[in-house]
Amino acid sequence: MSSQSHLLIIQDDQGRKEFPLDGPVYTIGRDSHADIRLFSQFVSRRHATLIQMSRSDGSTYYQINDGDSSGKPSANGMLINGRKVSTHNLENEDEIVFGPQVRAIYYLLGRETLTTGPQDEWDVTLISPNMLPVTED
Repeated sequence: MSSQSHLLIIQDDQGRKEFPLDGPVYTIGRDSHADIRLFSQFVSRRHATLIQMSRSDGSTYYQINDGDSSGKPSANGMLINGRKVSTHNLENEDEIVFGPQVRAIYYLLGRETLTTGPQDEWDVTLISPNMLPVTED
């Protein structure tokens, strides 16, 4: 069984920040009330919106849309992997550029759940601590 987690790493005028994503909607921009706040004079107050989408197999992904949730575009747009787009279904390691010195990398992380099974027949502890001789000084 496997599960996924989503991570957005932002680089802006204040440095690098990580944002684990698990909610349905995130606002991205310079606005102090944005879910993911960007610190740069070149970024719109409501620069982009992330929306969690579902696939038929039950897994989720995020779609990024330029502008706010009502459809008003940002002033400068955004580049995804070097192409100017207004909407994009994010894939692992996509690079999003919001403006000069302001970018993000999206990661789709797979986490495998380990199944416990019988121990390997060669997985044996040969010496336990209580088998060691006690030395007195």
